[in-house]
Amino acid sequence: MAEGNSSVGSASPSYRGHRYSVEIISHCVWLYFRFPLSFREVEELMLERGVIVSYETIRRWCLKFGQQYANSLRRRRPRPGDKWHLDEVFVKINGEQKYLWRAVDQDGMVLDILVQNRRDKTAARRFFRRLVKTTRTVPRVVVTDKLRSYGAAHREVMPSVEHRSHKGLNNRAENSHQPTRQRERAMKGFRSAGGAQRFLSAFSGISPHFRPRRHLMTAPDYRTEMQHRFTTWEQVTGTAGLSTTA
Repeated sequence: MAEGNSSVGSASPSYRGHRYSVEIISHCVWLYFRFPLSFREVEELMLERGVIVSYETIRRWCLKFGQQYANSLRRRRPRPGDKWHLDEVFVKINGEQKYLWRAVDQDGMVLDILVQNRRDKTAARRFFRRLVKTTRTVPRVVVTDKLRSYGAAHREVMPSVEHRSHKGLNNRAENSHQPTRQRERAMKGFRSAGGAQRFLSAFSGISPHFRPRRHLMTAPDYRTEMQHRFTTWEQVTGTAGLSTTA
């Protein structure tokens, strides 16, 4: 899928006060959010390339710039599809059971994620309202599993939208949890609900950008699409036109 208008949200983040180059900072953030790596593993990869940077510095870069990059990528996306798939899964955070709510469109584009304590009507209503606010649009169809909280929240927030409640129809949303599960295992779980929300909000904006639907593309088309996406990343991070030094 082609990216959205590259002129949208073109302002680059400010790197003032950082002694490392923009290329190194953006490359470390890309490695961390794109692959199931720890901060120490990113540190090791950079050391192999002759760049000495501590894992704590990489952690601060990811906290500071990860969400900015994710927001810029989201602004450049095409409008979401009109068919939304919603799902929620259990996540263990510091020994406590929480729920990760996620919405994707029919093309698998992640619309939003939200970590909550419950999976009741109040939680579903909050997620519905957040989705409408975040996407600034209303879908034609909402597809969910059989959780009754969805139906109650749907009737309050978007009653004019068709609601399809069926376990077998919601594979799109369920499959979208797989990259998150992979990262959760690599990170040995999340330590706090706030930390999980911060990481997943940036992760869901950056990681899917580099995960086109490869199984639907020929190898040349895939490489061309990835080149377009790397170009967008360079524009978002402010590295476009700079020589790579990382």
